[in-house]
Amino acid sequence: MGTTRRGRRWLVPVTTVAVVAGVGAFGPVVADASPDLPGITAQDLLAKVQTAKVDGLSGTVRSAADLGLPALPGMEGSQFPDLLSGEHTARVAFAGPDKARVSVLDNMAERVLTTDGKTAWAYDSSEREAVKYVLPARSTKPAQPRPEKDAYDPQAVAKQFLDAIDPTTKVEVTGTERVAGRDAYKLRLVPRTDKTTVGSVTLSIDSKTWVPLDVTVMPRTGDDPAIQVGFSSVSFDVPAASTFAFTPPQGVKVTEETVPAFKPHSVTPPKSVTPKTTPQTPRSGSADDRPDVVGQGWESVVVLHNADLTPGTNGPLDQLLANARTVQGAWGSGKILTSKMVSALITDDDRILIGLVTPDTLVAAAPKAPR
Repeated sequence: MGTTRRGRRWLVPVTTVAVVAGVGAFGPVVADASPDLPGITAQDLLAKVQTAKVDGLSGTVRSAADLGLPALPGMEGSQFPDLLSGEHTARVAFAGPDKARVSVLDNMAERVLTTDGKTAWAYDSSEREAVKYVLPARSTKPAQPRPEKDAYDPQAVAKQFLDAIDPTTKVEVTGTERVAGRDAYKLRLVPRTDKTTVGSVTLSIDSKTWVPLDVTVMPRTGDDPAIQVGFSSVSFDVPAASTFAFTPPQGVKVTEETVPAFKPHSVTPPKSVTPKTTPQTPRSGSADDRPDVVGQGWESVVVLHNADLTPGTNGPLDQLLANARTVQGAWGSGKILTSKMVSALITDDDRILIGLVTPDTLVAAAPKAPR
């Protein structure tokens, strides 16, 4: 596999996970005894979290993910299953909106993604390969390679779930704890709908900066967390500019790519689709391949287009599809894949509907999903 493809592999799978679940992969964070903090209402705490802003931070993030996804033989080296299972540790640093560094430490190897706002690097020590991304001018609002950054940023992970809050969500303060040596409030979100596989989400909120330090996602069934991502150590000092620089080690193969300048259609966030606005004509062209979102809040379903899932070409995936339940309706037919957290509907017209929802919710979303 060439360096260019490997560099893109960093971006696409993690983007999909972030859109669907707002998750990456991190290990368990041990909290200390409960500190004595002033009382605060759920509404006031939520308001502080949603407006929290710091100039920079750095630390170590640990995570654990167990979404109940099946192992795919032959895909052990892919970062997609890596980010959806097991325990991981990353050193992170963020400064402002355009400076970030994430170093993922796994299996005696290191993966680095760093950007100083002008240049971004993706490096894999196990492959001895690096991709240098030349970014467009800052004034053009560049689409920087940020998925890995968001996956290892508890604040970004928390935002995905905070954005799902609506009248179907119960929000409560359930106590205090110490995380990464800092006093924190515990804010718990409980979906009131039975159409999601999420049982609850607990955010540990720093009592000084109001930044989420830890996120724990519990499934509707079972006693073990499906996702936990948080800091084991953290500093809110702004990292030095040199933190975001990168020099490839000697002997590393480097490929250079230029990130296109800002174009509205290429960076517009996934759009929600209602029955009245759903286009029914077949899509064509890469500009239309970006995901759509059907539904809102906890019932959101991501729709991926033009998936090449022709039988006989995907190896292990064929085995899963062969045993999957077939569903059909006026919209067509497809196969349902399920786990304790993630459900996916793969249709015969090369769409993939995926979300933290029940299989029936996916089937109900199928007629609304753009083709």
